[in-house]
Amino acid sequence: MRILLIEDDKKTSEYVANGFAEAGHVCDTIDDGRDGLFQLTRETYDVAIVDRMLPGLDGLSLVKAIRAAQVRIPVLFLTSIGGVDDRVDGLEAGGDDYLVKPFAFSELVARVNALARRPPFSEHKTVLKVADLELDLVRRQATRAGQTIELQPREFTLLEVLMRGDGRVLTRTMLLERVWDFHFDPKTSVVETHISRLRAKIDKPFETPLLHTIRNTGYSLHASR
Repeated sequence: MRILLIEDDKKTSEYVANGFAEAGHVCDTIDDGRDGLFQLTRETYDVAIVDRMLPGLDGLSLVKAIRAAQVRIPVLFLTSIGGVDDRVDGLEAGGDDYLVKPFAFSELVARVNALARRPPFSEHKTVLKVADLELDLVRRQATRAGQTIELQPREFTLLEVLMRGDGRVLTRTMLLERVWDFHFDPKTSVVETHISRLRAKIDKPFETPLLHTIRNTGYSLHASR
């Protein structure tokens, strides 16, 4: 699952992001409302977690803006503003759920999973497909030709990022940022090693390869053209 957390409290942001990362999800973080609005209108996420009190643009205005822009991503407000009227305001602004701080991380995960299980809008997918390869983002299950493929958490995230690429070439740098959250080159073969492991699981047992190496450029996941 790919999650966007818009939260300006650094400790809360790190706590939530680390928790989702340990569970094998991608959790991008932004600490400014205007930046969050820009990100939600140009990138695809499964769920957004939004604080009410944000610099740049407050959470209510942010959610109203994305709804006006026809962005239908499920939104959970995570905030210390917990009065009944405040919750009503959040839901009427376009939020789908509301959780008050302090909170239990287990409850946050349960609520996010519940939002992700809702019937998707046309632009919001919980099952990714490329040819006969399927990735269920909620059940965290990969299958090809009906056969279950066992993936480690990082392999699952890597496959998710590749499948979301819609056949586009993703460079090594892009994969380091989106899968490992590295904004620098660690000078290791971590990408190549995981690509090799992933290819052994999703391609080698099957007749048609889907994971392609584009020499001196990167990697692409698509059916043969």
